[in-house]
Amino acid sequence: MAFVSFLIPCFVIGTDIAFSCQNTDDFVGASSPGDIVIGGLFAVHSEMLHPEEHPIKPVIQNCAGFEIQIFLQTLAMIHAIEMINNSTLLSGVSLGYEIYDTCAEVTKAMGSALRFLAKFNSSKDVVEFKCNYSDYVPRIKAVTGASYSEVSMAVSRLLALQLIPQVSPASSAEILSDKIRFPSFFRTIPSDFHQTRAMAHLICESGWNWIGVIATDDDNGRFALESFGVQAMANNVCIAFKEMLPAYLSDNTFHTKVDHAIEKIVKETRVNVIVVFMRQFHVLKLFQKAVERNVKKIWIASDNWSAAVKISTIPNIRQLGTIVGFGFKSGDISTFQDFLRNLHEKPTDNNKFLHEYIMLLSVCAHLEYHDFQMCISNQSQDVLLQNVENKDQIWRDDFLNANIEPGFIHSTMLAVYAIAHAIKGQCKDRNCKDPSAFTPWELLEELKKVTVVDDDKEIKFDSNGDISTSYNVLLWKEIDGRMEITTMAEYDPEKGGFVFEDEEKKKEFLDLKKVQSTCSQHCRPGQMKKVTESPHTCCYECVSCPENHYSNQTDMDYCYRCNNKTYWAPANSTTCYRKTIHFLAWTDWFAIFLLLLSAFGVVLVLSISVIFTKYLNTPVVKASGGLAVCYIILFSHFLIFLSTVFFIDEPTEFKCKTRQALFGISFALCISCILIKSLKILLAFSFDPKLQNFLKCMYKPIPTVVTCTGIQVIICTFWLIFRTPFVKQNFSIPRAIILECNEGSIVAFGIMLGYIAALAFICFIFAFKGRKLPENYNEAKFITFGMLIYFIAWIVFIPVYATTFGKYLPAVEIIVVLISNYGILCCTFLPKCYIIIYKQETNTKSAFLKKIYMYSSKSAGSIAVSQISLDSKSSNSRAAISDSCKAEKNALNGNCHFEVPGQRLMKGEVLHKNTARTMARKRLSSI
Repeated sequence: MAFVSFLIPCFVIGTDIAFSCQNTDDFVGASSPGDIVIGGLFAVHSEMLHPEEHPIKPVIQNCAGFEIQIFLQTLAMIHAIEMINNSTLLSGVSLGYEIYDTCAEVTKAMGSALRFLAKFNSSKDVVEFKCNYSDYVPRIKAVTGASYSEVSMAVSRLLALQLIPQVSPASSAEILSDKIRFPSFFRTIPSDFHQTRAMAHLICESGWNWIGVIATDDDNGRFALESFGVQAMANNVCIAFKEMLPAYLSDNTFHTKVDHAIEKIVKETRVNVIVVFMRQFHVLKLFQKAVERNVKKIWIASDNWSAAVKISTIPNIRQLGTIVGFGFKSGDISTFQDFLRNLHEKPTDNNKFLHEYIMLLSVCAHLEYHDFQMCISNQSQDVLLQNVENKDQIWRDDFLNANIEPGFIHSTMLAVYAIAHAIKGQCKDRNCKDPSAFTPWELLEELKKVTVVDDDKEIKFDSNGDISTSYNVLLWKEIDGRMEITTMAEYDPEKGGFVFEDEEKKKEFLDLKKVQSTCSQHCRPGQMKKVTESPHTCCYECVSCPENHYSNQTDMDYCYRCNNKTYWAPANSTTCYRKTIHFLAWTDWFAIFLLLLSAFGVVLVLSISVIFTKYLNTPVVKASGGLAVCYIILFSHFLIFLSTVFFIDEPTEFKCKTRQALFGISFALCISCILIKSLKILLAFSFDPKLQNFLKCMYKPIPTVVTCTGIQVIICTFWLIFRTPFVKQNFSIPRAIILECNEGSIVAFGIMLGYIAALAFICFIFAFKGRKLPENYNEAKFITFGMLIYFIAWIVFIPVYATTFGKYLPAVEIIVVLISNYGILCCTFLPKCYIIIYKQETNTKSAFLKKIYMYSSKSAGSIAVSQISLDSKSSNSRAAISDSCKAEKNALNGNCHFEVPGQRLMKGEVLHKNTARTMARKRLSSI
């Protein structure tokens, strides 16, 4: 009997609370009459019970898993409607509501949507099929909800048949912004596009690039995962693994999939950041299992559960690590909190959700906070056994306030107010007490233009039906032994950045970087990423930048190339260095040495000029061609020494043009003068009449010098006009820029040098023929030697100049110029200076006559000997010679004569004694 007495109240409570759908009115969760009725769709229960009998019948089943947070959203809708009815917003017009429980199931939500479509005042809730619904008046004018995107997608397609406005406070799937597929859908929250972008920014700024993602295997989870994947890729974040959990807890594979997801998280040791797109009851199951396995990671929460109190109260949740989430920015909800404090005074006759909540309170009243929370969520409607006669005794005022998720509450109230403002626009010139005063599609057009003032801010729907509000970045922190959900920062979708209230909040954000979640170690500046065989770009090796490349940031995909012309970089460099400018500077030791040699040459030229000026009237000076010729030669040597200055220091256009022209013309002038001297010497001591006649024709000093030098002037002029030398930057050395003179035309440069070489060769030939002069006047021998030095120097110069590069290239030419100039100068003037200074006894007229007399006597004797030999050898041919003489017009006094070098001898006659002396005077006067 006792058992029967216990069973009777159980049966009564069970059947009363289960809300089994016997008729259509039983299907309504909460309702209130009004002139204009607004529908509501909320997943107050987390799952719909499925029958075990077979076959399955098309019967709407009961639900389980009471969701406090969604229940609070239904209360927020009711509170907003009551506030509107008590205000002057819709003066004289009252709003009513019909709120239905979708149980997170599309099937049940579609049943509710069908009732919304039923014709107004139809006793049988009949949905009429029509081709044109323009004048059709359905049961409701607008819908608030649903809680989940998957449900909203299905319901919105059905409501679009009559263009009934649907304003959701929670469905954030990006696809719902498509006004072609969902023309009547609006929402008072941002699209998931902004949330996933915010998540990707957070991950990127924290230095993470190797993460895991767990999502619900429904439309909302899949679309969120797809959107996040695009944003992650754009921010160089790689997804190491993706785990999809069944959308319904009743799925037999749910627990197996949860275990598999936990195993994956444990196995991937390098993944320390997990992004979770799931419903609250899914997260609850996942975290309970993660706490058991002691998994410690950084969890990034989506807006579905980022502010879920029932999850934050899981025992030992602190062991899971750090939880960072994104929640909708809230407004002022103080009036709703006051509403909750007086909720126990509200009647429950037309609110089955409130009635069930009170019943649950009575069942779970004896439990502590978290157990109390879990008791309410897990308690089945069919087993509520407690007597609930005195509900005031078990009412817990703090419980509902503690479970408020401000973002969702605010967005729900905002959705109701948006609909109310649209109704106000329609009721300006109409009697809205008449339900047929306007149709839903007219309200839809008004809703597109509506503006709601919230906390002194004007809020309106954009072209996609979305309201762009900021996100709160939430951080779960343990305070006084309890997990508190605090606001760490604000994310502005328009600017795409994080805003912090103070430095402490910013420090909390920066502390996230202490956790590493990367596939590979960060590449330091000076390195770049080298992709490995992994399909993920975040898995790579770090290699040093090669020479002339650099990287100045971490994890660079490639190294920047330096401008090879002006910059260089060593291997593993973080920057490019400007190349040093190199040229043969004044301060260079080798340049100083060459300048000293040039200066010494100038001093030597000046010294020789002084000596020759002082001993102007001596035979040596006279024999050198006189002071004028010597001055010209010495001046040309001076200019050659001076030209070396233009090869040193930073090249300029003027220097490049001047140095070769000055050197070439000066050298041509010098060789031209020496050539005249060679001709004069050869003419003075030549005994061959034919050679003498030729030399006399050639010996025209001034025209010869002017012509020879003028040709060189013409060559240089054409060179400077048509292919002028210019300053060139030589980049052949990796770390330096060589400033050098480009000759403009190698051909012109070669012609200039070749012309000087041709003059020198002619001079060499003439000087070589006069090499056997008297010892006191042996200038031809030294000229020959000077020309040899010139040839050797410039022959060596050609290969050395062609193979040398760098700043010492001008020094090569300076050295050759100095060697050839010193060689000619020393060979031309130093022997004479030696005679003038140290052999003064030989620098007299008598000494010169004596030497020339001895040379002439020797030459005359050689001629006589040669004649006697010739007579003896030609005795057999005198008859022929006699005939030849007769034929010649040169016969004199009947005697036949013939010429020998340097002297005309008569037949049968011998040289007189004074012949040698006469020849000596003639040579001296010629010289």
